[in-house]
Amino acid sequence: MTEGPNKIAFVDKAECTSCHLCTDELPEVFRMDDDDLAEVHNPAGAGEDEIQDSIDSCPGECIHWKE
Repeated sequence: MTEGPNKIAFVDKAECTSCHLCTDELPEVFRMDDDDLAEVHNPAGAGEDEIQDSIDSCPGECIHWKE
């Protein structure tokens, strides 16, 4: 089982391009909402490194860490 992150990710839906990249890479963390925008449904579904990879590869740059 993957240890969850100490930081919590969130999606700024105003920046989401609905590309589905995060949901394809980490469906255990991200899903698409009813408006076809990404959201975090399980912030502990993957480790910080895996989530950071999704943040780094997001073309809309809409995934961030909560401060």
